[in-house]
Amino acid sequence: MFTGLIEQIGEVESVRQTDAGRELRIRAPFTDLTSGESIAVNGACLTVREFGAGWFDSAAVVTTLERTTIGNWKKGTRVNLERALRPGDRLGGHIVQGHVDCVGVVAAVEDQFGEWTKSNDALRRLCAIT
Repeated sequence: MFTGLIEQIGEVESVRQTDAGRELRIRAPFTDLTSGESIAVNGACLTVREFGAGWFDSAAVVTTLERTTIGNWKKGTRVNLERALRPGDRLGGHIVQGHVDCVGVVAAVEDQFGEWTKSNDALRRLCAIT
């Protein structure tokens, strides 16, 4: 679980295409990672496979690539990072999973009372995008 609040900015150091998807090395300032830890990378939950001083490796399977922008990432792409919540952490944002269920298309963007709202009838019952 995540709050949706960006904790750090990372950078894609390398990308390797595999039969299962893509393997990514991300430069990140974290110093106490563990294998198997979940990190939201641009909002998508990825698992730390390996790590070292200032980096971690993760993989995105084909389904993840179909439902996110991860397939467009290349060396140098900057990404938002957030580590998973631990029991007792403050909830300063929202509770989100980082699991992508579907892809939507923004059908319209309208200025209503000085605030931008986005809507798509197919997703309106599932999402609140403000």
